[in-house]
Amino acid sequence: MNATANVLCYRSKTLSNGEHPIMLRVCKGGKKKYISLGISVNPKFWDFEKSTPKRNCPNREQLIKVINEQEQKYAEQILEFSVEKREYTPTTLIEAIVPVQKARTVGELFNEYIAQLKDEGRLGYALSVQQVCNSLLKYKGHLDIYFSEIDVNWLKAYESWLRCCKLADNTIGIRFRTLRAVYNLALAEGLVKADCYPFKKYKVSKLHKETAKRAITKEQVKQVIDYDVSGARFYKKLAVDMFAFSYLMGGINFTDMAFLTNKNVEGGRLVYVRQKTKKLIILPLQEKAVEIMNHYRSPQRKYIFPILDNRERTQRQIRNRIYDVLANVNGYLEDIGKSWVLN
Repeated sequence: MNATANVLCYRSKTLSNGEHPIMLRVCKGGKKKYISLGISVNPKFWDFEKSTPKRNCPNREQLIKVINEQEQKYAEQILEFSVEKREYTPTTLIEAIVPVQKARTVGELFNEYIAQLKDEGRLGYALSVQQVCNSLLKYKGHLDIYFSEIDVNWLKAYESWLRCCKLADNTIGIRFRTLRAVYNLALAEGLVKADCYPFKKYKVSKLHKETAKRAITKEQVKQVIDYDVSGARFYKKLAVDMFAFSYLMGGINFTDMAFLTNKNVEGGRLVYVRQKTKKLIILPLQEKAVEIMNHYRSPQRKYIFPILDNRERTQRQIRNRIYDVLANVNGYLEDIGKSWVLN
């Protein structure tokens, strides 16, 4: 007995916009199977007797084209099965036209996500995700598992293992927040069902521990800004100037300072987009901050501060360069902190 494949407007389901999905129904031997065509229609524009969009339906021609193409595909596949005298069910008929997507393992999705982050230039976060991936590999020995296998007991066992590794609560919390983010990605891509989601019962928030706030007084900040760097090494002066500029300009971080150019100065304001959040920041320029910028400006260099030069670099090389200079700067600030200035 041959199957039939017909398109219909599925009235049993109403979408949030009030429309019904257009489905293809495959029938054979008393069994039915429905598959969505990924399109929907307002019921007032659908002729339910003829199972076709009405003449006044928006995008009618496009809808009819999609419907005809799908019905033609199934008709040809049914004919092919009949010629071959091959037994089939509604499910195997659909799978012959829409191949079942191979479920990806935890390891595969981690690797894909890390590669995507690197392509987007989000190297810092890519490194964080890689650290979690490495941690999971060390814990399990492999990641050839599916996300459905990660349940509450699995998470508790992983937490216990991390504690045996002498990791602090906040570090464990970072591991789990990253794991949860990748799990959410798997959920969004249909790699795991929502009812398998373990983070409803396993609360990552319990792993957060308040730490003592580390801060210096305004007087100590002033002492650093006024620190005598005459005759000091280049990076020691740069360290004091970067500290002062950041303090005066709303706490701008080192990476954002590294990318500043003359184009970021507009009418007495500093205008830039944060590298991390892509948020637009606009701040009035303080007189001392302008003095610092003027000291480092060079017509031979694209960037205001001598952190990056004009050489072509990959995203990784840029990141490594910024981190190297930052480590140097922090080293001098630490030396200043240990001196009489902050005592």
